[in-house]
Amino acid sequence: MKNIKFEVSQSELLLLVTLISDQLFRREFIDPKMPGYKGDPAELAMGKELVLRLKSVIRQAAESPDELMSKRHSNHASGL
Repeated sequence: MKNIKFEVSQSELLLLVTLISDQLFRREFIDPKMPGYKGDPAELAMGKELVLRLKSVIRQAAESPDELMSKRHSNHASGL
């Protein structure tokens, strides 16, 4: 599988995660009730994993470099 890189802002990424989550909810709970629906469990699982990865990126982006340094410093100092 080829990786693709592109830049988005934190708010754009948050919007994408929200839209993806809504679509996954529909595919998991609403679409199966439609006549003739044939779901793909592997695709649904991949989508859920993608949402978790994107949420992790959002959390990391929310932490400023100063916060990361202070957390590392406090963790290091508390271990002494």
